[in-house]
Amino acid sequence: MQENFDQIKAKIEKILDAELPQTPGGRWLEDNFGEGAAQEALEGQGLQSLLEPTRSLVAQGGKRWRPLFMVLCAMMATDDEQKIQAAYDLCPLLEFVHTASLIHDDIEDKADERRGAPCAYITYGLDTALNAGAWLYFKAASCIKAAALGDDKKLLCHELYETELRRLHLGQAMDIAWHRAPDIFPTVDKYKQMVQLKTGTLSCMAARLGFLAAGADQSLIHKAGLVAAGIGMGFQVLDDVQNLTSGNPGKKRGDDIIEGKKSLPVLLHVQENPKDKEKLAAIFARAAQEGIQSPAVEEAIALLQSSGSIQKAYEFGNAFAKEKALELTSLLRDNGSGAARMVLDLFAKIQR
Repeated sequence: MQENFDQIKAKIEKILDAELPQTPGGRWLEDNFGEGAAQEALEGQGLQSLLEPTRSLVAQGGKRWRPLFMVLCAMMATDDEQKIQAAYDLCPLLEFVHTASLIHDDIEDKADERRGAPCAYITYGLDTALNAGAWLYFKAASCIKAAALGDDKKLLCHELYETELRRLHLGQAMDIAWHRAPDIFPTVDKYKQMVQLKTGTLSCMAARLGFLAAGADQSLIHKAGLVAAGIGMGFQVLDDVQNLTSGNPGKKRGDDIIEGKKSLPVLLHVQENPKDKEKLAAIFARAAQEGIQSPAVEEAIALLQSSGSIQKAYEFGNAFAKEKALELTSLLRDNGSGAARMVLDLFAKIQR
């Protein structure tokens, strides 16, 4: 019987919970820190300083669309339960990389809240959050060893993980360089390149891991990743639009203005109104200095609304994500699992 979203997500949550346990036992400690490390790791607060910041952020929720997407990709490509289970086994790889990036992203952006709670570096301290986030990047890959895959596929998983993490950090470096300088406004094409790396890389990895676990050939795996990266880009554009309209869940409306983010609405505005570059640069600088209560935040949003750039960005992100999701589901013949329809439904839900 075809599983629904809630059933798939429940399995994913169980796997994530087991990989970041509240009370880790000796086997978990040996698997993660090596033979003979169990007793040493239990002494003092060292272990908890890794687990508490990471586990708490995972437990606060999140859409989980990346591991959901990966499992659905596997279901589209096979009806072999063992191969689909291999995709489930890899869920921590995606969700933990994403979570680690959020911990570090909040530090880099000097953000206050994440998912409705104080950011990890505020709750646990900068040093602890930095170390825990870095550890989670490495912890993420540990699930490959136990996955129901042959050694050749495990090697491909490691290669994919390492390449995509390098790409993710390149995209983040581009984003940081732009928002550190209020007067730098990249082109729309440069923005799209950055987002393909920063956000597109995990949706690319999700599709490729799902198809890899299902036993698809390399040509199809490669093609699926390229298409899925576009889905990630559409998602990021919609996320940026939400920040400037209703506000992202657990964050404050317009905090991207505080951080000086050169999101697509901003770049579409200056593309059509180049004379506003200096004005926007001054607004960004004032908002950064005065904080989220600054009138500069709403001043920036009003300016972007006046040109229609927020609506134009929404229309682009919505249409692009739908187009790429449809393109992805068209790569395979319908195997009767219903997974292709669920992929389309998944991104329709995200877009709302």
